[in-house]
Amino acid sequence: MLLRLPTSLSEARECVAEGAVPIGGATLVWATFQRDGFPEQAVSLRHLPEATAIEPDALGSAVRLHQIDDRVPEVLRAAAATVGTGAVRRTATVGGNLVGSTLRCLLPAALVLDARATLLEQAGVYETDLAEVVEKRQLLLSIRWRVPLVSGYHKAPAAAGGPPPLVVASAVHAEGGGPHLRVAVRDGYDVLRATVPCGTGADAVLDALEHSDLAALPAGARDAVRAHVSDVLARVGDR
Repeated sequence: MLLRLPTSLSEARECVAEGAVPIGGATLVWATFQRDGFPEQAVSLRHLPEATAIEPDALGSAVRLHQIDDRVPEVLRAAAATVGTGAVRRTATVGGNLVGSTLRCLLPAALVLDARATLLEQAGVYETDLAEVVEKRQLLLSIRWRVPLVSGYHKAPAAAGGPPPLVVASAVHAEGGGPHLRVAVRDGYDVLRATVPCGTGADAVLDALEHSDLAALPAGARDAVRAHVSDVLARVGDR
């Protein structure tokens, strides 16, 4: 297998056009390659500046999870820190987790930041909705978001090898009509979302969430959401 390491967007587009199979940290695809056979050529974006950026409002797809630090919002940093073991985080990438993984541990965090995805295709680079990228498993170049006022992340304890643990992510953004809270909950393999205004007090926000799509969650999950959101809203008042 020939591994291609483009250093410019034009080189990366050429790799895609010639059928190179994208790999991130190869933590997910390596076993598949061993089982089904290796492709003639693969492409990694780890030498591409656009795919390795770590900024307050952007994260490249080739960034390894252990590299995500306090340059990004708390919700993303905390999500990355809970993925797998230290050895996995030193290899696994943002793009692999969001597009290649079935758990997509970073997805709830990215959704509450209202993140947009930048894609790389043979025809060029363009921006689109993050959920579309995940569904179609397209080649992710980076994600970009609006910096929140405050954010938070909760992952329930879980035994190794068991069902996916409950994840609750949230972020508060300043909006033209007042601050809004975005919440995303991963229950099993499904992710539910809600956005509600949060300038009217914690009780009103929690009541609004009870009348959102999150009402479909089991009682225990709804309790975890309430506790998490209450903590995040308290931190908004401290700012």
